[in-house]
Order: sequence, then C-alpha cells, then structure tokens
Amino acid sequence: MEQEGSDSTDSPKSQSPSDRLRELAAASRQIEEAELLNLEVTLEDALGPARAPTGHGELVRLPQEEPRNPDELDERRRSDVNEWGRSEHMREIARRVYDPIYKRWFRVEWEGLEKIPSGGALLVANHAAAIPSDAPVIMHGIETELNRPVYGLADNFFRTIPVVGTLWNRLGGLPAHPDNAYRLLREQDQLVLVFPEGTKGPSKTYNERYQLRRFGRGGFVEIAMRAGVPVVPIAVVGAEESMPTLFRVPSVARALGVPYLPVTANMLVAGPLGLLTYFPAKFKLKVLDPVYFDVPADRDRYSRSRVMDESEAIRDRIQSALYTMLRERRSVWFG
Repeated sequence: MEQEGSDSTDSPKSQSPSDRLRELAAASRQIEEAELLNLEVTLEDALGPARAPTGHGELVRLPQEEPRNPDELDERRRSDVNEWGRSEHMREIARRVYDPIYKRWFRVEWEGLEKIPSGGALLVANHAAAIPSDAPVIMHGIETELNRPVYGLADNFFRTIPVVGTLWNRLGGLPAHPDNAYRLLREQDQLVLVFPEGTKGPSKTYNERYQLRRFGRGGFVEIAMRAGVPVVPIAVVGAEESMPTLFRVPSVARALGVPYLPVTANMLVAGPLGLLTYFPAKFKLKVLDPVYFDVPADRDRYSRSRVMDESEAIRDRIQSALYTMLRERRSVWFG
C-alpha cells in the first residue's frame, strides 16, 4: 500500500502505522496458531523484513481479524493430547527444563538399558524419597536414551493434588488401574512403569533406606502375565538421599487425608522450599534381566501362589542388586 506523497519504491520503513500494525496483528495470529501446532516461530520470522511499530504515531484503528472456526482451534489443542492425556508439547517443555537437573544435579548413570525389549514391557523399580525423585529420572532417562515414551502408573492420590495431578497426567502419568496397564502393554506395546511398594516406599525414614517393602499382592505380575509381556526390574540408588525422611507425622496425615506426612532433611535446611528441592545425590540405575512368564496371555485368572512367588523373586532380585550397588558406591554425592 502506498502512502500519499511517496512512490512505489519506498522501503517497509515508509509504511503507515496502520500498515505496520496490520502486519503485526497478522504475525501474532501466525505465532498463536504455530504454538498450537508445536512449531517454533519468532516474531521476526512472522513479520519478515517488516518490524513492529516504534515511537508515537497517529491514532489508528486495528484491522479487524477474519473470523476463525473455533472448532478448528479446539481440534488443534486436542490433537496434542493423546487418549491417555499425555501432551507431547508439555513433555517437550518438561524435557528442556528437567534435562539440566538430570545431567548436572543428579548426574544420572545407567547400566543395562539395552536389556529393555523393543515391544511392550512392565518396568518395575524400587521407590524412594519423600516426594519421589525416581519416577522422573527413569521416565526422562528412557525417553532420552531410547527415544520411547514411558507411562507411569501411580496411586490415585496424586491426581487429587491441584496442579500436580494435571501435570502428572500431561507428562504420561496414569492411575494405577489394571485395565490401563493392560491396554498400554497388550494393545499398544508401550513401556509402563510401576512401583510395587506403593506409598510405603517413599514414606520410609532414612534409617530404613534401601530396605524394600512388600510388593503388595503381586498384582503387577498378573498384569504382565495377562498382557503377555516381560517384567523388567530396575534397581535405583540415589533417590533415598535426594529427599530423606527424618520422621513421619501419622496423626496429622490422617487428619489431612494423605497417605503420609514426612519431615525431611531438605525442610530443615531450606524450610518450606525443602518441599521443592532435592539434594544433589548421585543417581545410578541398573536394568536387570527381563523376567518372562511361560503362561498363556489373556486368562481371567492366574495361580495366586505362582503370582506371589514371581513377585517375591523379582523383589529379591532388586534387593540383591541394591545391596551390591551400595557396596560398590564410594560416595553418596559422587558415586
């Protein structure tokens, strides 16, 4: 568009304020739509050679936006979230934020990642830290190293925590229900992470560290049998020291309706911020040989004694690996 008193060879700087504002508005719409599609577009990219208006200009009317179909935008938002509630956009943000913590704070080392099969598998690990630090380490490590998503199953309690519940779901967390695990394992060949100790693991005090609690009634074994996938045990060293519980306050926990209420060393050092910070313990994780079950898949029931025996055997393998790793560890902070 030419201004009065100028010729057609004027540069973009000679554009009127209304022209520049029109371009800026169009660029903003482009950025908004690109974000919905998880594209990285800067303001400079959208504007091209033009620039946002500077200084004081005449009072202008912003150009009216063309109507857009709200159903189309809603569909774009929904397309980023899969049927389980996981958002790849949120996962990418979390990866960028968490990667320095993973690499520089916890300095995570893996052994045996190649033992994780290419198909569906149930990952089973020991559980620790007042606010567990092991789940994000395992999920981030496998997604980064193997480029495979990991879905974590957790007690439904986590879904009731404001913000945390929604964030956990968007990052791949699901309620620990057998049907969820079965569909992910059997129908979609996904990796599913479970902690059979449940809340008994992270509620341990520091003098109980690395002493595994009972693995419930072996439900994870039955899930793996029914889905026809192996169980892959993982031994984790470092989580216990990242947020050690000094003692519990069970009476207050019952009054608040929470599984446990810990008082941690982090809280003594950093006050309330201790609930949001971990000590820089060195993490080492060892993937053990997968456990395959020679039973047909998709049965309604499996031998209770067989399920319990397999569960105890897997627990013993993880416990033995932990003792070996602890004997070999020279320092909590340096490994």
